[in-house]
Amino acid sequence: MKSSRLVTILLLLETRGRMTAAQLAAELDVSVRTVYRDVESLHAAGVPLYGDAGHRGGYRLLAGHRNRLTGLYAREAEALVLAGLPAAADELGLGGHFADARLKLRAALPAPLREHVDRLRARFHIDAPGWYARDTGAPFLPQVADAVRGGRVLAVRYRRWKEPTDVDRRLEPYGLVLKAGRWYLVAGPGPRTYRVDQILDLTVTDEEAVIPEDFDLAAHWRASQEDFHARLHRGEALVRISPRGATRLSGAAARALAENGTPEPDGWTRAILPVEGPDHAHDTLLALGTEVEVLAPEDLRERIAATVRTLAERYAGA
Repeated sequence: MKSSRLVTILLLLETRGRMTAAQLAAELDVSVRTVYRDVESLHAAGVPLYGDAGHRGGYRLLAGHRNRLTGLYAREAEALVLAGLPAAADELGLGGHFADARLKLRAALPAPLREHVDRLRARFHIDAPGWYARDTGAPFLPQVADAVRGGRVLAVRYRRWKEPTDVDRRLEPYGLVLKAGRWYLVAGPGPRTYRVDQILDLTVTDEEAVIPEDFDLAAHWRASQEDFHARLHRGEALVRISPRGATRLSGAAARALAENGTPEPDGWTRAILPVEGPDHAHDTLLALGTEVEVLAPEDLRERIAATVRTLAERYAGA
């Protein structure tokens, strides 16, 4: 819609400053000629929008000009309500600020859209952590968040899984990530990832943290997750699995079944599934009971068979 595009142009210029017609066209996925026509429409509407020629030229808004754009569409308002932010804001110590911002946003909405949003909030609730996750608490999360916002180095006492378990670390905070209800701190040197709920003690220093200019938190997190999963599933198991067993697979195993599974005449599926290691593969596949048969590797098949024999002997007298 043209009206939506005009609003987007104003928001882009307000947030980014000077932009060329080519840059605006790329952002809006339209032609440069369309941008020219949109700029003419904004001029006609009295918007103080100026264009400068030359190598350093481009469009810009008059210095000090601010738009008061409150015309959110219904889907945009829904996205804000369904973002699942209140709980995270509370954990970060921003609950009061979030409530104030939401109140201001609600007041800016037209009455019909305000009623629509109120109904939506009454019908939807987001609880991100898994069913079996327990709230271990992260008492130092607000201080960590303050250090991230202020760019200050942290001196922490941290508990890790290997010996020595409790160690002192100097951390330069690059950013916080909320994953499945748990907060993680990405920090230098490295950078490396630390669970915030494993911080035993913390001091926010006056030393300024130095973050690499090219560091992208979202890109770093995606890359680290891909590396984690690549290192996690280093083995493979050839299996036959029933339709019922297939529904109980998840994650990498479910994806592998969908991508390389071969249907067999009896309705079962033959596939190569990624596994973490011998112990995990044994426990995971054994949990599927009679809904799966391990064909290879032979040592995994023999280990599961030995466990089944032990169970049969144990329950033989029952």
